[in-house]
Amino acid sequence: MTHWPLFLLRRLLAAAATMAVLALVCLALVRAVPGGPFDSERSVPPEIEAALAERYGTERDFLPLAIDYLAGALRGDLGPSFQYPDYTVVEILAGALPITLTLGAIAALLALFTALPLAAWLAPGRHGARLASAGGLLAMALPKFVLAPLLVWLFALEWRLLPAAGFAWDSPRNFVLPVLCLAVPAFAVLLRALSENLRAALAAAPALAARARGYGASRVVWRHALPLALAQSVGYLGPLLIALLTGSAVIEQVFGIPGLGRTLVSAAQNRDHTLLLGAVLAAGLIVTLVNLAVDVLQHAIDPRTRA
Repeated sequence: MTHWPLFLLRRLLAAAATMAVLALVCLALVRAVPGGPFDSERSVPPEIEAALAERYGTERDFLPLAIDYLAGALRGDLGPSFQYPDYTVVEILAGALPITLTLGAIAALLALFTALPLAAWLAPGRHGARLASAGGLLAMALPKFVLAPLLVWLFALEWRLLPAAGFAWDSPRNFVLPVLCLAVPAFAVLLRALSENLRAALAAAPALAARARGYGASRVVWRHALPLALAQSVGYLGPLLIALLTGSAVIEQVFGIPGLGRTLVSAAQNRDHTLLLGAVLAAGLIVTLVNLAVDVLQHAIDPRTRA
């Protein structure tokens, strides 16, 4: 196991470099966009505009601004928000991030624990792969911006079972529709991946040997084929988790959820550059950490990745 420290060190250095490059690129793009955060229809006296530019550093040269921003980010200081001057970017993100992460985690668990038994049930059948593929395609054919209004119309307006919008930590009913909208596409991807890999695993030597010993079909699937299929499906977890944890902007807009996606959209619309940069960096950090976790998991369970 002497390769583990080197492996982790390389991944951590790559993650740190990725975050630094992301911050610099985003900062350069924000500076290149025409218009500033204080542009408005009303004329502002020059002395007030100069004071605002000095306070927020909007007129500073790029290199010292980038160095100060990276140093502040390392300390956990992303500056004040232009749109909400009484709050820092870190304070705003501290309220938005847990919401997005909670919804994404619940949706991921729901998708996994529904796709796994269904794939195990369909895979041994003659037409199981076709049914799983058809079901996955049908679920993926409904994008989130179509699925969300349909569920709102059905469950909130027609049946009046669930609230149409809003979010509260002490109201689990507010979680149901957003989680369903996030989980359905993830369920489709997992169902197809697990079904295909299970069929391949059932034709591999461990499953064939278990059948030759007289083991039942259920034991062959769950104890001999499923571990191999899960190892082959780990590669799907990275993009899937990233999509769930960072791709919820549409869902948060539809349901009025104050999460990371809605914060990012609001910051872009209001030209809140510091909040926009902070939201992008938070999403980039999620992507980097998820990829790092998936790499470590795949490295641990698949010996072929250690070559």
